[in-house]
Amino acid sequence: MTEHPDWLTRYVAGQEDRVWHEIRQLGARVREPAFAPEAQAVCDEMARRARSNIETLVARLREQGYRFHQNDDRQTPTEPYTPPGPKADEILHWLEKRLSPLPMTLSSWIRIVGDVWLVGTHPQWATSAAADPLVLEVAGSRYPNSDILEYYAEEIEEWEDDQDEPFLLPVAPDHYHKDNVSGGGPYGIVLPDASADAHFVGEAGMPLVDYLNWIFQHGGFPRPTGDEAQWDVIHQLRGGLHRL
Repeated sequence: MTEHPDWLTRYVAGQEDRVWHEIRQLGARVREPAFAPEAQAVCDEMARRARSNIETLVARLREQGYRFHQNDDRQTPTEPYTPPGPKADEILHWLEKRLSPLPMTLSSWIRIVGDVWLVGTHPQWATSAAADPLVLEVAGSRYPNSDILEYYAEEIEEWEDDQDEPFLLPVAPDHYHKDNVSGGGPYGIVLPDASADAHFVGEAGMPLVDYLNWIFQHGGFPRPTGDEAQWDVIHQLRGGLHRL
């Protein structure tokens, strides 16, 4: 591995998969001075692309008459996307103090992307909420009147009482709860983690960037629902989205 990998230039040139392979192979060594700035730059570019994809999906869904709502009986209307708020840096520093090191992609997401919640109902696809729509809430920006750090503190304290497994930072309901059905535990990110890319745990464990690429390849709705309308909707949504 060269000490001057030029990852960002190659990433922007379309070598995303190769760049992520090299970065992940380093594991915790990615924190070394020879690698860290370039790796963080790639993670930040990934986050900018993810934010662009989210904004595109939200705009397309609105044009199609999609109703964004909470996963409750009343289907309470909600905003699907909020960029990082004024407390983003505070949240990041707090997490770094309590659960350091944080994977670089998580840091980039908190600083650049914010919170996304694509749960809702499509006028042509009544079961869209059952398709495991993209939700990733880690920055607290969708809930300005709530203290996400208080929530995280409670989760960490509960974990500290029984540390048989790594801490899982909750970032989304599982696919059942998104559809307002009783299910399992939340999706999350394993912490602490010195790697560049976070380890996302959902239906299965995988790198966060792989999970996001899978989501965007399916227009934000990756789980089959058995509704033929799903594929028409996804085809309209996914065109031209960035690869991360």
